[in-house]
Amino acid sequence: MRAIAISRCAREHGNTPFGCLLVDINGNILLEQENIEITERDCTGHAEAALMRKASQLYSKDFLWQCTLYSSAEPCAMCSGAIYWGNVGRVVYVISEKRLRQLTGSHPQNPTLDLPCRQVFASGQKDIIVVGPLPQLEEEAVKVHEGYWK
Repeated sequence: MRAIAISRCAREHGNTPFGCLLVDINGNILLEQENIEITERDCTGHAEAALMRKASQLYSKDFLWQCTLYSSAEPCAMCSGAIYWGNVGRVVYVISEKRLRQLTGSHPQNPTLDLPCRQVFASGQKDIIVVGPLPQLEEEAVKVHEGYWK
């Protein structure tokens, strides 16, 4: 999955290993985004939130409703909120927040919230489709995190 490759790039560029992309209804990649939290010194620099800032400037909410956001990990509560307000209609992620917490432990850079994106979306008024976690890709996604959270 391309989102995993983007997460690898984020790590190589000095950020936490997360990445995502936005795809239109025809499968065309519209945007790709690495996590930029560390290098940009931006606590909201998670890949999904940064991507949604760009997407909302480029595309209408009607257009975004037909798009899919693919992510290497389940969007956190902040990123889920950005996706919700940005109006993306479908989210696909590889590793869950629970699995991510197992990887990060109590690392101060990623104090993972145990709040699934489905729960965030269900609190709103939109029927955002969520697909994930994807166990068939988990091993590949987890490898990007190996040795990072020590």
